Amino acid sequence: MSIVNRRNAVVGWGVWKLGKRVVRRKAKSDGPPTKSLVAVAIAGAAGALTFWRKRGSGSAAS
Repeated sequence: MSIVNRRNAVVGWGVWKLGKRVVRRKAKSDGPPTKSLVAVAIAGAAGALTFWRKRGSGSAAS
């Protein structure tokens, strides 16, 4: 089963649209970034790094 399919594309599109809306709302509000925003950014970077490491190690076994 392919990772890139119609269902995942629709879910990704929805998350992207919602994320853009949240970022715009936070950008309009005054003040520095909150701790939760920093925590989400760090968690996202860690998740992406983990994904790429697992993808990279799987192709070496071929």
